[in-house]
Amino acid sequence: MSNLGTLDLIILVGYAIILLAMGAYFVRRSNTAEGFMVAGRGIPAWAAGLAIMSAYTSSISYIATPGKAFAENWHPLVFALTVPPAAWIACRYAVSHYRANKLISAYEYLETRLGPWARFYASLSFVLFMIGRMAVILYLAALLLGNFLDWPIELVILILGVVTIVYTLMGGMEAVIWTDVIQSAVMVGGGLFCAAYLTYFVYQDPKPLMAIAAESGKFSLGSLDFSFSSRTVWVMIIYGLTENLRNLVADQNYVQKYAAAPDEKAAKRAIWISAAIFMPLTALFLYIGTSLYAFYSSELHQLAPEIVKGDQVFPYFIATEVPAGLKGLIIAAILAAAMSTVDSALNCSATVTLLDFHKRYINPSISDRNSVKFLRWSTVFWGVLGIGFATLMVRATSALDIWWQIAGIFGGGILGLFLLALMSRRGVRPWQGIVGIAASILVIYWGTFVRGDAWWQSQIDSILIGTLGTGALLLVVFTLSIIQPKRS
Repeated sequence: MSNLGTLDLIILVGYAIILLAMGAYFVRRSNTAEGFMVAGRGIPAWAAGLAIMSAYTSSISYIATPGKAFAENWHPLVFALTVPPAAWIACRYAVSHYRANKLISAYEYLETRLGPWARFYASLSFVLFMIGRMAVILYLAALLLGNFLDWPIELVILILGVVTIVYTLMGGMEAVIWTDVIQSAVMVGGGLFCAAYLTYFVYQDPKPLMAIAAESGKFSLGSLDFSFSSRTVWVMIIYGLTENLRNLVADQNYVQKYAAAPDEKAAKRAIWISAAIFMPLTALFLYIGTSLYAFYSSELHQLAPEIVKGDQVFPYFIATEVPAGLKGLIIAAILAAAMSTVDSALNCSATVTLLDFHKRYINPSISDRNSVKFLRWSTVFWGVLGIGFATLMVRATSALDIWWQIAGIFGGGILGLFLLALMSRRGVRPWQGIVGIAASILVIYWGTFVRGDAWWQSQIDSILIGTLGTGALLLVVFTLSIIQPKRS
């Protein structure tokens, strides 16, 4: 593998300095708890929309999505196409509730509708979910840099994590969103350049390389068979609807960004802006993966023997084919995708820790000044945990599959609670909700670990685990509420 040139290193170091400088610039604006968490609710819709889009697109999109297209097909596009219906439901039912009550934590809404038990469970699931998200993203970004630096991947993970922690804890949500705006521009520009660069080489070859990719089924969206044991179109539609709905309704990482918009109309506009960008951007990353397959189908280009995973192909291409200078720009784009997601995960995890745990159960009267201190220390705490778990990802076969499983395990119950809160007019008894959560956990455990060909073992695709958990919770709670309804 080639090392980075001087110009590439200058670009990357300069990029890190810019991020740290932006964090320092916004320190004064984050000296209140509300400023740290929602930037004083003064972020314009277009900036909030780009920040939401950056939560969707991370190093998972830049490395794992092309890797999935290279190894399999375009079935992740079905996930992206389910964003609009989820966005409509979120704008129609959820945003107005959050804005009317001026909520910062989405899980506070659960307490008002269902009770403290729902808020506690959802908050705990969220922070565990964010640890997994940070781990996957830091690992993928370090996997890329590992192609250019003769450093252990654990050291690269540590450096990336520390830089992100520093500018996030200094500038709070305002630094997160405005760095996300810059990082979004770098990310989209880098993706467009990579697609154009690959297209040039693919069509220079005398063989019809893209036709070879098409004949190999690389443009397929998946099978139309009504099977839930493999990655069919129907599986991706179900997964996409539930996961995107969870993102926009029940994920603090997204809710907190449109909560930073000045009013309800701007918050809804931010959601639609993010959806309008995310769908074509997913297609762009899939095209890059298919172009990589075509590129390495040529007799002129061969993958090294050590490249055995789809996640490794795009970093290998950048390391061996892209010239100096341009290489640094592309790496900066991928790092932008990674850091723009990790920074918001850190800020939102700190917010949930303060509002849903510390102020709710330990010190309800904590001062604003001490709240800011607590938020900054929480940012460091969750960042260190994310770095630690990222080092455990080194042996992963497919980071995208790992991420989908994490999302299903920790996200399924959360979405079920929010749907229950939105649909239930009279509420539910606490014991009914707890039994529903227990049923959801059991179903998630069964779908994740009890797998095999026997009739009592799970044979469904693992990415539907979250959907199973959501369905189990709703079914059990609604059944119990019919048997013993809660009095008004």
